[in-house]
Amino acid sequence: MHALPALTEAKEYIKDISFDWVVDKNFASVPSWHPLVNEIITTDHRNWKKQLFSKNSRKSLKSVINHVNENSYDLVVDMQNNLKSAFISYSINHDVVGMDAKSAREYPAHLAYTRRIYVDKKLHAIQRQKKLLGEALNYESKDSCVEYGTESYKFNKPKIELPTKYYVLVQNASWPTKQWSISKWQQLVKYLEDQNIPMLFPSGNLEEIKRAKEICSVSRMAQAIDLMPLNEIAYIIKNATLCICSDTGLAHLSALTGTPSITLYGPTKTSLIGTTGINQRHLVGENEDINLISVTDVINELENTIN
Repeated sequence: MHALPALTEAKEYIKDISFDWVVDKNFASVPSWHPLVNEIITTDHRNWKKQLFSKNSRKSLKSVINHVNENSYDLVVDMQNNLKSAFISYSINHDVVGMDAKSAREYPAHLAYTRRIYVDKKLHAIQRQKKLLGEALNYESKDSCVEYGTESYKFNKPKIELPTKYYVLVQNASWPTKQWSISKWQQLVKYLEDQNIPMLFPSGNLEEIKRAKEICSVSRMAQAIDLMPLNEIAYIIKNATLCICSDTGLAHLSALTGTPSITLYGPTKTSLIGTTGINQRHLVGENEDINLISVTDVINELENTIN
């Protein structure tokens, strides 16, 4: 999602530009939302990592590399600049632009690139992506402008019945240090129930659903929804009245859709990776501890958001 504003900005300088996008199949919906993306080339990085030397993994990898090599691109840019993306960059026959040794997210990803660009690590991830693509295409990126440029009509309405007004609560996160406690979520759920607000809890895997169901057990108005495609979750978040999120990918999705959101942070530096866009608010726990954010803190921020 952080690469999307870079594509939008590129259109301002190169009117007929279009992109093909290499992406892990689990996130293939994201580039499909942008009108400048022509073709989506999916990888299976997660399985490659687990079974790199299996026959199926080698066949899948070769298919992606061949697909990229069959096209005569004017430019190939590694926007991710980590070891997984660098592996593809190194394997293809094209020259590839990426970040240099002082800029890349993971060392030694920079060794895969033919042209290496310095991008300050103190910049926000979105600005880093914009700076990289701007220099690769020979224009000066704008520091402040963030336009995701996505088309929400490409989201898919889920089969579940949605309330007229509802909040989305995103309790899951990849790191335990990014998770607000179950008891605090339950206290917040009870408060929102008293306000007569239906709540939906999306999840990304079965373990997260289990945790969401425990949180929802204290209220008839809170629902842990089943696993569903990202296109459907995007629809739910787009049409929500408000989101309250842990520091995770769906928080950034709420920024993309422009849904008013409060995101809770612990160890993350919001200046580098915080949600960016309209209607975005951040609550940061003292001493990088998300659980030092109180339920009262969230309620006060919520009241400031809706008033």
